[in-house]
Amino acid sequence: MPKRYTITAALPYTNGPIHIGHLAGVYVPADIYSRYLRLTGNDVAFICGSDEHGVPITIKAKKEGVTPQDIVDKYHAIIKQSFEDFGISFDNYSRTSAKIHHETASEFFKTLYDKNEFVEEVSEQLYDEEANQFLADRFVIGTCPKCGYEEAYGDQCENCGTSHNATDLINPKSAITGNTPTLKETKHWFLPLNKHEEFLREWILKGHKKDWKPNVYGQVKSWIDDGLRPRAVTRDLDWGIPVPVEGGEGKVLYVWFDAPIGYISATKEWAERVGKNWEDYWKNEDTKLVHFIGKDNIVFHCIIFPSMLKAEGSYILPDNVPANEFLNLEGNKLSTSKNWAVWLPEYLEDFPNQQDILRYALTANAPETKDNDFTWKDFQARNNNELVAIFGNFINRVAVLTNKYYNGEIPQPAEFKAIDEETLAAVKAYPAVIASSIERYRFREGSQELMNLARLGNKYLADEEPWKTIKTDEERTKTVMFVALQIASALAVLSEPFLPFTSNKLKSILNHAELDSELIWEDISTKDVLLPAGHSIQSGKPELLFSKIEDETIQKQLDKLEASKKANEAANKKVEPQKDEITFDDFTKLDLRVGTILEAEKMPKTKKLLVLKVDTGIDTRTIVSGIAESFSPEEVIGKRVTVLVNLAPRKLRGVESQGMILMTEDESGNLVFVNPNIEGVANGLKIS
Repeated sequence: MPKRYTITAALPYTNGPIHIGHLAGVYVPADIYSRYLRLTGNDVAFICGSDEHGVPITIKAKKEGVTPQDIVDKYHAIIKQSFEDFGISFDNYSRTSAKIHHETASEFFKTLYDKNEFVEEVSEQLYDEEANQFLADRFVIGTCPKCGYEEAYGDQCENCGTSHNATDLINPKSAITGNTPTLKETKHWFLPLNKHEEFLREWILKGHKKDWKPNVYGQVKSWIDDGLRPRAVTRDLDWGIPVPVEGGEGKVLYVWFDAPIGYISATKEWAERVGKNWEDYWKNEDTKLVHFIGKDNIVFHCIIFPSMLKAEGSYILPDNVPANEFLNLEGNKLSTSKNWAVWLPEYLEDFPNQQDILRYALTANAPETKDNDFTWKDFQARNNNELVAIFGNFINRVAVLTNKYYNGEIPQPAEFKAIDEETLAAVKAYPAVIASSIERYRFREGSQELMNLARLGNKYLADEEPWKTIKTDEERTKTVMFVALQIASALAVLSEPFLPFTSNKLKSILNHAELDSELIWEDISTKDVLLPAGHSIQSGKPELLFSKIEDETIQKQLDKLEASKKANEAANKKVEPQKDEITFDDFTKLDLRVGTILEAEKMPKTKKLLVLKVDTGIDTRTIVSGIAESFSPEEVIGKRVTVLVNLAPRKLRGVESQGMILMTEDESGNLVFVNPNIEGVANGLKIS
């Protein structure tokens, strides 16, 4: 009997577009799992939506001088389109600004309120006097009390992953004004996590959750062992869902309480649209609930949200929470603020219709057990050496030879040899092998098993050489091509979770739509024939599934990142403070002259030094300048320059330098010459 699954993917903040870290950490793994479950006949609700009440949204709105609603409307559309573009097959993608979500979250809060599941507390919270408001989580930046990271947020440290309260920060600063906040009393409702500690200990630590990923189980165990404390569920903000009880005026539901309820409201929205009962997916014990998240959300989905569901009393609890680690980019942490990212809309501009290449590269190098690094060179290698050379090469050879030898019609096989039967038996084993990887959330492993099936096809063709036997044994060639086409058909089905666009292309090449029934996962292991003799594949030259990516294409991506790096360094470069005052008499001692560089050569055994011959108008002198990493000798010959001529001589690597060339840096940090307007001015002219 098919199993019922509710699959959720972490709600992305609508304060910017989606980048590759989001795809690798959450959405591609969740999509692989959901597509596989559908192919195996299960009842699946794959749910997500935009998280539109986070403090980063209000910060973004303040910076851009618009309303929070303007921000969420803009980025909700961009994010939703990106998910569609990359084939993330949500059954429903909703948003927390939707009416049904406000109603669901308010009702959930009131249920817990009426059951006395909250505690009311008056506490001191950080307050910005100038901004005249309390500072919730992301409105505060300070030093993490655990690891000492100096840019930790008020709710979490992105360096060590620790969750905390804003008042725990060392040297907190307001993200609004930069001021040091004060403490001010305010009343809030708290979820007493300590009340649920024993339940969590029984359910997770003493229960059957040791099949959870070690990073998930370890972090949850650490939290429980440290002792749980009440967690505020309301905040003093004007953006969010209003607290729906007396005394809640001017307060909203804290986003961590509001956001996971978004999974429930999005399921309600979907069920109403398709005519299903949403409670089957959240309140029926026969349903398996799985949350796909990044490691920074482990505590919320494994401790806080289950405590909320348990307190409400009628909901099922998650069966698994397969959280991934973080993905880095070219050796550095992905950073939205530093533009150190590969944004999905920009990727599609540079690599149109090549979504599966990125999906594959991210899956093959997924941060499943540790932080991993995405590099453009690895992306290129995955495409050229695996997708093109193995998968694409096999399919192209099969399609071309079938059209060449049999006008695109599947030949009637003759006698099967042992190698044919062994190969077909091996194909039948792959659905179970790949399924095992997917069901254990080892998607990287599953992607490589899929590639092994393509390798099997390539080896079979290489060993049996139908391009040779066609001249000597036509009946043998028919059998070989029949077997190869069965492998191609298996790839078309089994690749769908990992490479949905490629799967569709391959099904089109093989004319799967003309088969008596659509092939599903189980068919690959149970049917002796996937493509029957007499079936026709697409005629003519087949479409290439993948194309080689050249070095210059990759270099453009590396150059783009380097430009981002330099722009960020320039934007964050601190202007040096003014030096101590000097008198006019001090200034008049400087003798600055216009000069011309006549000769230049690299100083041997150094990286930075050029030895220059400069016509100062007074004389021709030697000046040693540390500009060799920015300019070649050929570039500076003939340059008009400003020279400090009365600087005391100094020996550098045995060469006496008799002055100094004036230099500065441009906005990108590149060295440039300090040149006055000296066109038509003779060497030796004094600058004053």
